[in-house]
Amino acid sequence: MTDVEIPPLDEDGVGAVAAGTVLWTVALLVLLLLRDRLGVDQWWLWVALTGALLGLPGLWFTRRRRSAYRRGATDE
Repeated sequence: MTDVEIPPLDEDGVGAVAAGTVLWTVALLVLLLLRDRLGVDQWWLWVALTGALLGLPGLWFTRRRRSAYRRGATDE
């Protein structure tokens, strides 16, 4: 058996946070379109809205952190 070097995945987290934010936004849009069918259970709208809105500062933070990583890598 040979040792295989596996590269790290998305070390800065920008891709993961961006994907999550997009998915919550898509869920919010779908739920808005199906709002009449939800009936009383419209709390899902608030969950999707919260996920999408919390993704925005998450994107800001992870992009800022990625920039700091890159600056640190060029300083070495």
